[in-house]
Amino acid sequence: MDTEELTCIPGQRLCLSDKDYVPGCGTYERKGYIYSTLAGTVKIVKQDKVTIVGQRFCKCVIKCIGETVLTRPYRGILRKEDVRATEKDRVEMIKCFRPGDIILARVLPMKEVHSYQLSTAENELGVVIAHSEEGVSMVPISWTEMQCPKTFAKEPRKVAKVVPETILVE
Repeated sequence: MDTEELTCIPGQRLCLSDKDYVPGCGTYERKGYIYSTLAGTVKIVKQDKVTIVGQRFCKCVIKCIGETVLTRPYRGILRKEDVRATEKDRVEMIKCFRPGDIILARVLPMKEVHSYQLSTAENELGVVIAHSEEGVSMVPISWTEMQCPKTFAKEPRKVAKVVPETILVE
């Protein structure tokens, strides 16, 4: 896992938000940049969540559980039948996930050694961060689509219904 550390203060612009850098705990994104909400040391962790998308499953790399960054990555598999709670037979994996997507998923009971089965079969689970062909963070426009704010191109995704823990008001 590649990591890099730096010191910051609240409101400090940390870096460009793109397909390589996405906001995490203690940060927020505004106008294409990532900013700090806290003072202290920032830990930049290289992440790849969805790595391969096939017709029946997608392979993922599990880098954190909740807000805890794992000491090493774990392999996860999200099967077609675990993507949605309803209409499981109509799921098309490529219309739900793409390589590089950051997803929220539930870890199911372990069935194979060194591989974890994942599920996004709840409204709150699915893609939370995706990047367009231009490398720009896409914006969710429905539960099944995201849009590039630069080119306005739309791409299908199984979008997570993210419930904010706190609302930032300026």
